[in-house]
Amino acid sequence: MLNNIGLPGLLLIAVVVLVLFGRGKISSMMGEVGKGITSFKKGMNEGAKELEDQPGDDAKDVTPEAETDKTKA
Repeated sequence: MLNNIGLPGLLLIAVVVLVLFGRGKISSMMGEVGKGITSFKKGMNEGAKELEDQPGDDAKDVTPEAETDKTKA
């Protein structure tokens, strides 16, 4: 359905959105989208840094005893 919109269709949609919402409202909405993306990236970077800072000693073997007995035999 969306495969054959083309450039004229996209331009028409852009003009309709501009007429309905106005230039000021669209620019403020795009600013909020930009802030959201920035916040998301910041959260992802902080999460990755937190995972890197954690020591690896916290890992423990959670394999059920029945399976560990099979592998030792």
